[in-house]
Amino acid sequence: MLNKFIQATLLAVLCLSTTAYAERIKDVSMIEGVRSNQLVGYGLVVGLPGTGEQSRFTEQSFKAMLNGFGIGLPDNLKPKIKNVAAVAVHAELPPFVKPGQTIDVTVSSIGSAGSLRGGTLLQTFLKGVDGNVYAIAQGSLVVGGLGAEGADGSRVIVNTPTVGRIANGGMVERAVKSPFTQGDYITFNLNRPDFTTAKRLAQTINDLVGPDSAKPMDAASVRVIAPRDPSQRVAYLSTLENLEFKPADTSAKIIVNSRTGTIVIGKDVKLQPAAITHGGLTVTIAEQQNVSQPLALSEGETTVTRQSIIDVNQDDSRAFVFNPGVNLDDLVRAINEVGAAPGDLMAILEALKEAGAISGQLVII
Repeated sequence: MLNKFIQATLLAVLCLSTTAYAERIKDVSMIEGVRSNQLVGYGLVVGLPGTGEQSRFTEQSFKAMLNGFGIGLPDNLKPKIKNVAAVAVHAELPPFVKPGQTIDVTVSSIGSAGSLRGGTLLQTFLKGVDGNVYAIAQGSLVVGGLGAEGADGSRVIVNTPTVGRIANGGMVERAVKSPFTQGDYITFNLNRPDFTTAKRLAQTINDLVGPDSAKPMDAASVRVIAPRDPSQRVAYLSTLENLEFKPADTSAKIIVNSRTGTIVIGKDVKLQPAAITHGGLTVTIAEQQNVSQPLALSEGETTVTRQSIIDVNQDDSRAFVFNPGVNLDDLVRAINEVGAAPGDLMAILEALKEAGAISGQLVII
């Protein structure tokens, strides 16, 4: 019965023309269980033009590699491996990737190597958090940075020469089990949790699929009934994720970057009754040295005298009053009229927040 209901629903959805809203479901949410997995490994980069390293753990790794090929080195032998570097290799395993497919890998030096430019990564096992090997990485590195060092110790570095990338350098060997086809439900998790957005998303699905097909579980999750057959579930989700609806507006917020002076004010920020005055008093003190030269045959001495120059500049002070419910446009217009600089604007916003005259949240980063 469920399969017939889903098939009839999909046919009805394809025949209906929906109204275009702000966002698609796939743009504001992700499906629970459909996620990437991080992989990490340890390996060696060889073939470096003398920019490698001579460290204890690099020597151990180099000897272990040779032992794997049946080449034994005496314990007291210290190989000169300036063209070898120990590296950490990491990658991201996307969902539904199957064995035999390739992924990109990033290689980073973990020792004192000067550069990885021109190097080749030897076969490296990439493991997941469970300790199992999910991919094997190998290949030539592409390094975007470079470095040069002179005999006197001077050094020039452009970008980061100790980090490289291998496009399609990882071969997937094991697939990650996905709960996508399990159970009678799928869950959409919102990228930005919001009760209103969750309600609207569920209502959009119910309007097209049927009553009680989708239920908001909390501010971040909406559970939707789904067929168990994998092919039907794929077609079902292909329809749902392209439905368009209007997410809720963000909360009123003001974000201030104290390092760059950048200020972002949300459109829903309101002001309570407030009066603001803006002005400044600038005092500049400069010291000037003058030379006093005596007249000829006066038997005087040349002396240095100091002269202080004090300049006081007072800007025009202005005051303006905000009535209840003033919005962002009125706030920006009033501040521009008094000629406030970004630093002054930050001080004004902080003062308004302390006075409880801002309805939104003030965030300083």
